Amino acid sequence: MRVLVTFAVDAEFAPWRRQHKFQKLNGGAVDVYSSQIGNAEVCVLLTGIGCRKAWVQATRVLWPGDVDICISSGFAGSLRPAHLPGDILAAREVRAQIPGVTLRCDEPLVELATDCGAKPVGAFLTNDHVVVEATQKRLLGIEADAVEMESASVLSEAAAFGARSVAIRAISDSVGEDLPINFNRITSKSGDVDIFRVFGEIMALKLTGGLSFIRFFRQTRQARENLAAFLSQYVERVAQISGVVQRKVAAR
Repeated sequence: MRVLVTFAVDAEFAPWRRQHKFQKLNGGAVDVYSSQIGNAEVCVLLTGIGCRKAWVQATRVLWPGDVDICISSGFAGSLRPAHLPGDILAAREVRAQIPGVTLRCDEPLVELATDCGAKPVGAFLTNDHVVVEATQKRLLGIEADAVEMESASVLSEAAAFGARSVAIRAISDSVGEDLPINFNRITSKSGDVDIFRVFGEIMALKLTGGLSFIRFFRQTRQARENLAAFLSQYVERVAQISGVVQRKVAAR
């Protein structure tokens, strides 16, 4: 079984990368990694924030052939009080910012995610910018459970690989909190986090902002650890169940 997992940036992926000793491939401008988890051959691509990198082309070159499962993973901001930092959410559908564009996730994959401990939710909203203020998040909560910036693109491209797809995210910030810095100002054109801009934003923080940043850092650390533990269990379960199905089909 071949499983493609996408993250926006390495900070989301790092704990899982260390757990399974992912090997980096030569993907040029796109960071690509591979490993074996149980019966699954796993490829991870870092798409950049907002999927700004040519990750689809890199996948075709470095990982030719069919992809069975595609998982859009990483962080998301909560849009509803029920979803707290560290929670793992699995969406039944993803709504793009363009009105009327809705992508359905594979229902059996959502159900399996629920069995592995994720919270099933109605929808993620894929936005074209980071939602910084709590007031904005509350308004968006009318139409979705969480907001992120990649899943609509990932799920729409997954069909090109003939893959079943699902969006699974770890909550990094609650609906009631402003982000401590404006992440829209620290992102490069390629979707990477510019560390010098990050330092500039941090240096400009006052005491209350500094405390908020420390809290946010702790939340994201817990979120990515929870996500890594979940994905390890989930990918193994997906591979096991698919193997059973394939054997039953072959026996007919």
